[in-house]
Amino acid sequence: MKQTMMKLIAVATILISSASCAQSDADANPANAHAAQTVLITGANRGIGLELARQYAAAGWQVIGTARNPDSADELRSLEIQILQLDVTDQESVDRLADALGNHSIDVLINNAGILPMAVSITDIDMDAFNRTLAVNTVGPVRVTRALLPYLRQGTLKKIINVSSNLGSLANNTEGRFYGYRESKAALNMFTRSLAAELRTEQFICISLHPGWVQTDMGGANATLTVQDSVSGIREVVEGLKPADNGTFWSHDGTQLPW
Repeated sequence: MKQTMMKLIAVATILISSASCAQSDADANPANAHAAQTVLITGANRGIGLELARQYAAAGWQVIGTARNPDSADELRSLEIQILQLDVTDQESVDRLADALGNHSIDVLINNAGILPMAVSITDIDMDAFNRTLAVNTVGPVRVTRALLPYLRQGTLKKIINVSSNLGSLANNTEGRFYGYRESKAALNMFTRSLAAELRTEQFICISLHPGWVQTDMGGANATLTVQDSVSGIREVVEGLKPADNGTFWSHDGTQLPW
């Protein structure tokens, strides 16, 4: 009996030691921590999307980045991640993306692709540009999310991140302007709320996320945030999301925004 107990203690000691070593390895090399987790990022060929792909890849995630023209996405190709063609306004393109994933599961979907028309006054609105903005910023994420939902259901994290803007907040709109863009992001926020309500029982976490005013082609040189700082904040928010956060609106700095 005594020998049996000694053997059990020895086995337990080995198991605990192995678990501690594994945790120490993960702590020492954060790139190992997310080796089995996959993030898919739309519009990953430039700006925030490109930096998201870069930082997630550096952290050890399996990254799938999409671009309308992968052959010309030189910076994205240099990351040595999986790159797939996607035009979020083209249903056939979205369907090809879904087919290309095969048996792949997705843990985090980041609907990042977006455009910004410049319409300060209602008289400045170009209706073709207005319609295209809605097609890219609002309908695009709906198309992509619907097509990729089976792959998200197979994932472990089940997080859907819709990159929105504080300009899409009805409560915060006291200055007007940004016609087309504001409307597209407000509608995207409503889509987020509806999706969150529908998928709540499946333990999904669906949020809208404001990246801040970022120094990109869209944000301009006078923006207050570097793309690196914005994306670091976005990743912290996404990492910290809990089931109770489903259906909420966040800023990159970890604060919640009014709808």
